[in-house]
Amino acid sequence: MPPESRRRGSTRPSAEDLLGFDTREAGGSLLPAGIDEAGRGPLAGPLVACCVVLTPGLAIPGLDDSKALTPRARLEVRERILEGCLGFGIGLVEPREIDSLGMTRSVALSFERAAASCTAADVYLIDGRPVEGLPFNARFFVRGDSRSRSIAAASILAKVHRDSLMAEADRVWPGYGFADNSGYGTPAHLAALRELGPCPIHRFSFAPVAETVDLFGGLHGG
Repeated sequence: MPPESRRRGSTRPSAEDLLGFDTREAGGSLLPAGIDEAGRGPLAGPLVACCVVLTPGLAIPGLDDSKALTPRARLEVRERILEGCLGFGIGLVEPREIDSLGMTRSVALSFERAAASCTAADVYLIDGRPVEGLPFNARFFVRGDSRSRSIAAASILAKVHRDSLMAEADRVWPGYGFADNSGYGTPAHLAALRELGPCPIHRFSFAPVAETVDLFGGLHGG
């Protein structure tokens, strides 16, 4: 990115840069959708992808990569996204599916489910490295959530949705700290696994969980 297109004192793209990226990649006349996922690395909970089609040319204040925003800011920007989009869809892949399919296929499936439940677009801009076999016109961009406004919006919707699911899981299966760790393998979460054993939303194919399945011979709360 040329220096003149950056915010003064920052290497992060401006709102105009994000909008311009989508316009260029969609060829100007095509309607783009953005797709991103949340939850590849956690030991528990679903993989969540979002597909979103934003209103062309509409600026969304505060829009950025979800990782660059505080939880409060994500919620505020989420409302602006929902007000300024033509449609969005969520694609879930549950823990047992992840165990059965593996992560590579699970990621592709989450993208397919998100796109299938969203307003149709001409081209789908997706964060990350290429995923084979998707049934739509997909283009992939490493660090796309910091380059494309559509992908940035999808990253926020996916993150907020998954966090809400894990907060609910914390009420159903207390003791693991899901509301705070979102299922990631924090020291406190690993300690809870060793004390309680796994619950039904843990991913048994992940090594730290598999080890406790062997220890406890079953599920906690399942």
